[in-house]
Order: sequence, then C-alpha cells, then structure tokens
Amino acid sequence: MTHTARAQGATIWLTGLPSAGKTTIARILAGRLRSENHRVEVLDGDEIRRFLSAGLGFSREDRNTNVQRIGLVAEVLARNGVLAVVPVIAPYADSREAVRKRHEASGTPYIEVHVATPVEVCAERDVKGLYARQAAGQLTGLTGVDDPYEPPLDPAIALKTQGETPEESANAVYAVLAERGLV
Repeated sequence: MTHTARAQGATIWLTGLPSAGKTTIARILAGRLRSENHRVEVLDGDEIRRFLSAGLGFSREDRNTNVQRIGLVAEVLARNGVLAVVPVIAPYADSREAVRKRHEASGTPYIEVHVATPVEVCAERDVKGLYARQAAGQLTGLTGVDDPYEPPLDPAIALKTQGETPEESANAVYAVLAERGLV
C-alpha cells in the first residue's frame, strides 16, 4: 500500500439525468482507485432500488427516501475508510443537501459531481430505452423530461460528457479527489 494505513473514506456522488454516463464513469473511476489499493464500493442506483429500496415507487417522497437510504449507506462506508462511489440520479436538490449535511455532521468528505450531459444527448444514448418508452407514451415521470431534475448549484465538478470520453471524465473526478488529499 502506497498511501497511509489510516485510509480516508469519502462519498463521491455522481448526479445527472438518466443515460448521462454516471455508472460508466463510476465504474472507470472505481477501477482506477482499486488499482491503487483503495477500498472502493460502487453503490449503483438500480441495484439499490432492487434490494434496499424494493417497494419504493418514483413519487417525490419515494425518490427522497431512496436517496436518503443510499446516503446513509455511503456515509457509513465513507466514515469507515471506504471510497463510496454513488452513480444515482438524485433529482432533487433538497434530498442531495440532506445527504451532504449527514456527511458534514460526521466529518466525512462528500464530493458532489454533476454529470452535466444535456437531455438531448442522454436521449440519443438512451442506455435503458427509457426515453424511447417515454416518447411512445409507455412511461411517465422520466427525470428531466416530464419529471423535474434540479441540477446542483455548486458541485465540486461538472462533467460535460458530450465533449469527452468516459475515461477523461473519470480522470477529472480523480483530479478533484487528489486535490482534496483523498487519493
């Protein structure tokens, strides 16, 4: 291990629209961190919904509950020396702010990353076919289309993924971690 024995944990929260690139960037970043012997967990929003948040829908209240559950898990991991990488839409500013405050209360680093891909680009990528289903009238409440997405006002970094590769985006997040002495 090249870094100190007392590893500093942190939560790296990637927020953005569906198909913005959050999970791809998270997995690349996690791979790089693991290759440097950091303890890393990726808390994927879809996996969490299936298990920890099973039974929750997509109302504002349920989305908030989901984000708070993920925020708790991330904060506990981070407080215990793990770099928790969290690619989760988290569309509401107040939900993300509550997660930030939980981290502040325990003195745990929280890095908010806005994967700031424009909705038109996300709709072209449409990784899960959500935009197509919404356009065909088979889906309502799609974040950024017919449900709100409140972009972060003061993220640690905003990634313009339409103009860079996922590796470049992950490297930009890594640079923020390095700047803050977390890697």
